[in-house]
Amino acid sequence: MTALDWWVIGAYLLAMLALAAWLGRSQYSEREYYLGGGLPAPALATSILATQCSTNSLLGAPAFVGFAAGGGMLWLQYELAVPLAMLGLAFLFPAVHRSGVISIYAFLEQRIGRAARLTASASFLFFRGIATGVTVYGVASVLSLITGIGYIPAVAMLMGATISYDVMGGMRAVVVSDVLQMLLLIAAVVVSLIWLAPDLWEQADALAQRSHPLVNDWGLSGETNFGFWPMLFGGLFLYMAYYGCDQSQAQRLLAASNERDLNKILVFNGLLRFPLVLAYCLLGLGLAAYALQRPEFIAELPVTASGAPNLNMVFPAFVLREFAPGLAGLAIVGLFAAAMSSIDSALNSLSASTLEDFMPANGPNTERRRFLQSKIVTLCWGVFAVGFSFSVEHIASTLLESINKVSSLINGPLLGLFIVAILLPGTRSSAAVVAFAVGIALNLALWKLMPEVSWLWWNLTGCIATLGLTALSVGAGKASDTVNAAIRSVNVPAGTYRSLLGGFFAMLALLVIAQLYL
Repeated sequence: MTALDWWVIGAYLLAMLALAAWLGRSQYSEREYYLGGGLPAPALATSILATQCSTNSLLGAPAFVGFAAGGGMLWLQYELAVPLAMLGLAFLFPAVHRSGVISIYAFLEQRIGRAARLTASASFLFFRGIATGVTVYGVASVLSLITGIGYIPAVAMLMGATISYDVMGGMRAVVVSDVLQMLLLIAAVVVSLIWLAPDLWEQADALAQRSHPLVNDWGLSGETNFGFWPMLFGGLFLYMAYYGCDQSQAQRLLAASNERDLNKILVFNGLLRFPLVLAYCLLGLGLAAYALQRPEFIAELPVTASGAPNLNMVFPAFVLREFAPGLAGLAIVGLFAAAMSSIDSALNSLSASTLEDFMPANGPNTERRRFLQSKIVTLCWGVFAVGFSFSVEHIASTLLESINKVSSLINGPLLGLFIVAILLPGTRSSAAVVAFAVGIALNLALWKLMPEVSWLWWNLTGCIATLGLTALSVGAGKASDTVNAAIRSVNVPAGTYRSLLGGFFAMLALLVIAQLYL
């Protein structure tokens, strides 16, 4: 990287800090700090999308699509469940939004008791805290390789800026910076695709011969975790749990000014995530074509611990190899942006759950004191993430390999707990928590006793077990009456139905056409 590239990166980070200071100057309460105070729906929707499409996606998707054995455009089928999940949340989440909570887990206390709230919040804090530390480690490791600086300077640069603007500006700074970061990320991908278009055209036949069918396993044989049906049905419950029950995502839904804006956010994410992931996939094909034209390119990549080329580095290696000074810096800023948009929302949501669920307000001058506490708790979680990132490489590799599996152990039961709170309010908290624990136990049994069952199914089995056991404890007749009354109270706009179902069938049609002709 040249001095001009470093000036570009430095100017970007300073601009983010100045923006956060400006946005945070008028905040005086914890509600403003955590929910942003009337942010527009497009900005909130873009923030969620930016958090989803992180550095790991930008590096991992092209590597999988263009270079991994068994890869290809198979990645796209993972997105088919997203519009259906958004439609499910259009039914369920308005009740949560109307409750006026800051921590989504406070809704559980309102409906079924404090034990459910603390159980769910503690689960979130544990898994999201560890995942954030792992993310910091992974991103800082990549940035240190790209920039040529050591791991410690990379962590200091990434987290110094991210923690600072998060603490200063709260959710408003997170959302506004995410919008800017998404624009930078899209610009980097579009410029790269334009650059790679000639290679992609010339190598189209060679890529077609290497391509894999979009659906090469239905997921019922136990031969793969990523078959079509596990990704569709397991993915449906996974995405509903992640977008609707994980504070890091749901906090932006809670920040919507009204239910109309809430539906706009759901439709936006249900329809626009697919084309963004498609762009990542096309980038992977373009980089594969680039490598076919230049066989020495793969040999120049950094190597992994096993000595093999690190294929996750193909995009930054291409940028540094081909882009002019300054433009390369802008592309690297896109990687910074993707990383920061994931970490900032995690820190803000960890702070919100900690303060709201485990540090109840009391004493004089509560509002001002809570506002200051919110900043301090955010800072503490940032320090934790940095500290934990230094221990990641010394702990068992199974943690890194299994983090998605472990999260899936609780995703389904957590979604079941929220559905109980929405459809069966008044359920005894002890009964709901026991059902939650049984859902996790069932998934653990599947993991240990039936390893051939894809872990994506756990999102479905855990949710059904939690719902079924709770319904039994409530009584079939009472549960049926309560659920029917809750369903009748739901009023999802027809436009939301049409948009999300139309998006699903359009994606399905594209996948069928690609399966037949590619």
